[in-house]
Formats: sequence, structure tokens, C-alpha cells
Amino acid sequence: MLSEKELFVSRDLSWLSFNERVLQEAKDHRNPLFERIKFLAIYSSNLDEFFKVKVSQLRQIRKIRKPLRKRLVLQPNKKLKEIHRVVKKQQEEFGNIFFKEIIPELVKNNIHLIDKDQFSPEHKAFSSEFFKEKLAAKVTLLKPMSKENVFLEDGKLYFALLLRNEEVVFVSIPTEEPGRFIELPAYNGTYYSTFVDEIIKDNISAIVASEEISEVYSVKLSRDAELYLDDEYDGVLAQQIYESLPQRKTGQATRLLYDTAMPKPMRKKVKEALGLGKVDMVPGGKYHNFSDFFAFQDPTANKDLHFESQEPVTHQGLNSAEDYFKIIAGKDQLVHFPYQSFEYVQQFIELAANDPKVKTIKISLYRVARQSHLTDALLRAVENGKEVVIFIEAQARFDEENNIIWGRTFEEKGARVYYSIPNIKVHSKILLIEREEEKKLKAYAYIGTGNFNAKTAKIYCDHGLFTANKDITNDLKSVFDFLERKADHPDTKTLLVSPLNSRKRFTALIDNEIENASKGLRARITAKMNSLQDKEMILKLYEASQAGVEIRLLIRGFCCLRPGVKDLSDNIEVSSIVDRYLEHGRIFLFENNGNEKMYMGSADWMTRNLDRRIEVITPILDKDVFTELRGILFIQLNDTFKSRIIDDEQSNLYISPLKKSQALRSQYKIFDYLKAL
Repeated sequence: MLSEKELFVSRDLSWLSFNERVLQEAKDHRNPLFERIKFLAIYSSNLDEFFKVKVSQLRQIRKIRKPLRKRLVLQPNKKLKEIHRVVKKQQEEFGNIFFKEIIPELVKNNIHLIDKDQFSPEHKAFSSEFFKEKLAAKVTLLKPMSKENVFLEDGKLYFALLLRNEEVVFVSIPTEEPGRFIELPAYNGTYYSTFVDEIIKDNISAIVASEEISEVYSVKLSRDAELYLDDEYDGVLAQQIYESLPQRKTGQATRLLYDTAMPKPMRKKVKEALGLGKVDMVPGGKYHNFSDFFAFQDPTANKDLHFESQEPVTHQGLNSAEDYFKIIAGKDQLVHFPYQSFEYVQQFIELAANDPKVKTIKISLYRVARQSHLTDALLRAVENGKEVVIFIEAQARFDEENNIIWGRTFEEKGARVYYSIPNIKVHSKILLIEREEEKKLKAYAYIGTGNFNAKTAKIYCDHGLFTANKDITNDLKSVFDFLERKADHPDTKTLLVSPLNSRKRFTALIDNEIENASKGLRARITAKMNSLQDKEMILKLYEASQAGVEIRLLIRGFCCLRPGVKDLSDNIEVSSIVDRYLEHGRIFLFENNGNEKMYMGSADWMTRNLDRRIEVITPILDKDVFTELRGILFIQLNDTFKSRIIDDEQSNLYISPLKKSQALRSQYKIFDYLKAL
């Protein structure tokens, strides 16, 4: 019998492998220069969140009582060491990409990102004046007070200064205003900029007398996010873990990133001044918070340094339609972002808000945009006397505050607002509109794979189905009845709804393929999702593989299944696409001996999505929509430009075409495919 380790890849290590694919994009010279810089920013942002959430969780779990820890089959200390080993290797690669590739490429394009030692006399004069006018009043000096540790804010930048008297002090680096990057005077078409860090370092003597300073190095402290144990453990076990933890201090240090050049004796003093342990100290580069590079501007306006702009493809059915209801009543409509505009969704809600025949609008919002046409339309619907019911997930990680603010706004305007259900997050992306037609209420639905968010729809690859199919709309009414506390559970026959029936229905669909394979019939499973982690689903896929079912998976993020292992998963192939846009759609296709069944929705095959979240997955019933979505799925499966093989070694090798001229880049090919429709 195989052990857990032999059956499943560590979720955390697989996630780090995904972030390595992001780093590969920063290294890939096929990407324009400023896009490579953005991939460095994405990698950095991802890693910050990983430490705030996952590493924080491991650090806390190692403190719980041993009997409970054994039940979790976890070795947190061992895993933390492995994480730090992988991250250290990736950080070294990160530094090489930035300093040995990006910086020289910028210079070739007459863009110089320089440090204070490279300042010309004019730059020095500019630096001095800029510091006095823009920075001096915002910079703070922090010193240890008696036995109290210095408190550094989460994610903020600081300099650690070792003074001649061996004392360590800290200087804050304000970045929000005037920004992380400061433009310096240009000469003869050559552009210069610097980090705000360098301006402060150049003027450090205005804060601490230069004769007192021995060493100056940059540091950044990350602190715990709130523990989200319910994402991984069932309610009872999660509660036991919470109760087992010794009075947990929220916001305690998770890691201190320090400049690798910092001498060991100084590192020890910094560690003591901040009250940290050895495991909290993580070597980094000269600069931290590379996510700030999202805001790094190209002073040359050189189009060759950026991705070519791509105009959204017009939707064949909806683009010229004055009456969406008539079009959708006649036939299901499918939209794809960012290939098509999110405006189709917003216009549908705006139309409903202003239509006298529309009586009710119900929607679930997981990540609410700070401002959008969609939220404006919902508020207008309330003003126009519609019954507006909004379910807002108050526990959407890192968006809690914004979601609650919007919830209060909707409530004040007169909408009925519902918040989180205890121990269950509402992750579904659903909309239901009821309209009076021929003295009866007719229902229209939208079910998507992505959030109702116009901003993310420009960079996330998602799909959305508009339908008036009665089987689907009746089921969706039942889901909203449950969210409104009108029913104990959703009563659905067509939709797959977590945690009610999606696991059971997916298992039955896989069992059907196993049975067909055993009879020598056509049997194949093709699925695309963000992440694959649920052990029961993975074991079921292993069973299907051993029965002879062909399994082809497209997984963007982490994958805990071990593909291609002899006598375990010989018939399973897994690949991952990381490219210009973030793959976010979930599609499930079952061969069913030639009578294919396809589903689309908000759920990955993760335990939290199947058992602890409200997720809605819809069958694709319209033949034309089925063909369209299937076509997109197979374009992605045949990507030979930005697709990587996911293997048991986590090697992340690119899938290459036989001839370079035949390379297929799926995210570009889909534009052509939709134009051809």
C-alpha cells in the first residue's frame, strides 16, 4: 500500500512550483521587457501572500498539542525547512533575472534604474532637494525602547542601521507617496530613475549623523494574516485546532526579508531588536516589495517593450442586441473574458435595472470592485423599485473590509443584503433576474467561473453563461432561497451545488467513465481548473487511470496528484499554462462513450470547494455553446508556446512544438477562434 507521500504531492511545494512558472515568464525573452518586469512583480506579490497565509498557518500548527498534530499528518517544522530551501533557490534566480538581465535590457533601451553611488552631480542635487521637500517629514527613526522590541509594520520597507556604538535602529521608507520610483533628470534622450530607498539612503545623514553609522541594509517584515483553517479542515477539526493553539497573537512576524549582504553579526542584532527567531530570518535581495514594479513606468513609450494591445472580440449574439432578454430567451449565450468585454454582463444588469418588467434581481458577490458600472446599476435598480437581493461574502480573503462597506451601502439604499453563512463561504458567481412576461414571471440566469469584477475580467480568463433554461433557472432559484435562509438546503436536479451534491455527482461521472472503460467503450476525462488538491477526487482519478480511462488535466496552480506514475497514474497527463492572462476558468468534460457531458462553474477539485463553500457548476446544455466551449478547451490543451508539463519531479518543462513555426499560443489563438465565430 502506497504512503501519503507516494500518493500526493505537497500542496505547498506544488504551489511554489506554480510560482516558479511565474518566474519563468520573467526570464522568458519572448515576453517584452516591461511585461517581464510585471511577472517579477506578480511573483513577489504571490510569495508575500504565501508567507502571510500558508507559512503563518504552518508556524501556528506546530504549536498545537502533539496528539492533534499527529491526526493532521503534518510535520510543520520539516515542511517549513523545505519551503525555505525552495524559496531561497527561487530568490537567487529572481536576483539573477533582475540584475543580470532586466537592468542591462533597460540600459539598452536608454532607461537607467540607478542607485545613489551612480548619481551624477545633478542627480545628487536633485536628490537633496527632493528629500527635503517630499520625504523628510515622512521618514521615521525607530529605536529600541528599554526591553521592548521595535515594531515594524507589516509589508512596509525599512533600513536597518548598525551604529558605531553597536546599537541597531530602523528608518522607515515611505513608498505610497511620492511612490517607489523617482524620475531623475534626463540627458540627451537617456532616462534615469531610482528607488525612493536610494534617495533616503543618499540623505541618511539628515536622519542619523553619518559618523555614527557603520552599516545600512534594507529589511521588510511580513506578519501573519488571519488564520483561515476552514479552507482546509472541516468545521469541527478547525475548531479543535483553534482551541488547541496557545493564545495566538495576530499579526506576529512570519518572516524578515533582509539584504543577503548584511553581515552575520548585524543579522543577529537585528533579530534581537525585533524579537524574532532564526526561522523568521529569510535572505533576500538589495530591494524588497518588488510588487511595486506594477507601477514602474516606461518613460520611452516604446510599444515594443510591452504586449501589443488586444481589442475584445465582439459577441455575435449580444453585441448589437437591444433586448438581451429576447436573445437569451431564444438561445443560451456564452461570454469569455478577457477575450470579450465584461460590459456584456454589466449591460445586462443595467438593462434589468431600468426595465419596468423586471421585478427581482438577485446576485452573489465574492470580490466587489471598489467602484463599477455593475454596482451603480444595482443601486439604480433599488432606486427604480426593484427587489434587489445581494449576497456578499464577508470572509473573502483580503477583501473583507471592502465587501462589508459595499454591503452597508446596499442596505442603506434599500437592498436586501445577506452575509456569510457560518462555516461556509459563498464562492459561486451567480445572477438571477425575474421579469414579468405574459402575466408570468420568467427567470433569466448568469453563471460564471469568475467574479463580478470588471477590473479582474481584463486579466483573468473566465467564462460566463447567460440562460433562460427552466431546469437551470429553477435550480438557481432554489440556491438563492437557501442563501436567503428560506430553505434548509438547495433542492437542485440539474445544477451541481457544493456542498450539497457536487462531490457525489462528479464521483458518479468518473465512475461512469470507469465502467465504460471496463466494457471497452470510449472513456475519457478532460478537466481544466485552478487547483487540484482533494484526496478523494485524486484517488478516484487514480482508479480511473488504472481502469484505462484517458485523463487529460489542465491545472494552472498547484496539483497534488502525481501524474504518469507506473501502475498508479499511467493514463494521466497534466499541463499548466502561465501566460499574459491568468487562467481562471473551470471546465469539466466527460466522454460518456461519445455522448459527451460538459460542466462549467466556480469550483476547483479542492476539499474546500466541494465540502465547505457554496459553489455552482452548470451543465452546458445548448449544442452551439457546448461546441464553442469545447473548442476553447482543446485549443488550450494543444498549447505549445506557454504550456508546461506537470510531472512527478515538478520540473516545469515547456511543451515545445515539432517546429517552432507551428507553435500554438492558446491565449492568442482563442481571439482568432472567437473572431471566426
